[in-house]
Amino acid sequence: MFIFIAIIFFSLGILSKRNPTWGWRANEAWKIRGDSEPSDAYIDDMKFRGSVSILFGFFFLTCGLLVIFL
Repeated sequence: MFIFIAIIFFSLGILSKRNPTWGWRANEAWKIRGDSEPSDAYIDDMKFRGSVSILFGFFFLTCGLLVIFL
């Protein structure tokens, strides 16, 4: 189970790091009138969240491997 959770965190983290604006239109764009783009702060925040998600993925992967081998 831990390894499955790790795969989910890894995939979401890599997606957020490589394409930080992938969910902006669905989550934030509807709040703004007119045509706009995500701010640099939003993009940096999503990249940071992607890094944290990858770290959580490593944590869950480590826990899963410890459960399997110990």
